[in-house]
Amino acid sequence: MASLTDFWRYGVVKTLRKWKAAALSPVLAARGDAAVRSAYGVLMVPNWQDTTFRYCIFGTYGRDLSDLLLGQRADFVFVDIGANQGLYSLIAAQNPLCRQIIAFEPVPATQARLAANVALNGGAERTVLHQLAIADSVGDVTITVAEGHTGTATLAGREDGRGGNVTIHTIDAPLVDPLLAGDLPMFVKIDVEGLEGVVIAELAKTDAFARVQAIFYEVDDRWASAGEIEARLRAAGFTRFAKYGRGHHYDVLASRS
Repeated sequence: MASLTDFWRYGVVKTLRKWKAAALSPVLAARGDAAVRSAYGVLMVPNWQDTTFRYCIFGTYGRDLSDLLLGQRADFVFVDIGANQGLYSLIAAQNPLCRQIIAFEPVPATQARLAANVALNGGAERTVLHQLAIADSVGDVTITVAEGHTGTATLAGREDGRGGNVTIHTIDAPLVDPLLAGDLPMFVKIDVEGLEGVVIAELAKTDAFARVQAIFYEVDDRWASAGEIEARLRAAGFTRFAKYGRGHHYDVLASRS
């Protein structure tokens, strides 16, 4: 029964949402430059040429992470690593118990849209934006951003050469730690297109990691080892792992209790 439910939710429904996005986006784009309310209830500046934006508007990503963020029942900080245009930072800000959002998005043009979306939704006073990527070294590196799909930008070495090369800045654990200073428990989202394991390894080196209560991270079995990531998190005190999705590309929620 579970496999049939997963097939319906992550196969059929998600595919239908993609078709809807492809069919209706040209119609909505013709209406002009007004802010667009997404299926998740947050406003976004129009960016119709971008697949990631269209998926945000039409709810293609489903409700798994958004429901988790809105369902938090105690004060928390949301750390959005690979924030893109800010969908989940905006959703977290809808929960009054989210006292702060810390968002990392290294690509300058995408980070500018993130900042505009935060301002559009009135969450700027609780949101800290960092135009940085978390990696295992510090410096300037080149990333390829696919034309028309900002969500596929990656440092994992999988680029097919299509798109533009952009210089971004990376930081490692010693520089990350002070950016996460505070007392409240943290809920972390990591979507960095194949480098989730590297980011988790760097976070685990920080003092702030002890405050991380949950991590929602993307896994693609074609270029990441889910087993290695889980083993690292178990060694750091995470005991529960819930899978969201099916096939080789899915998400995992790791929590301490």
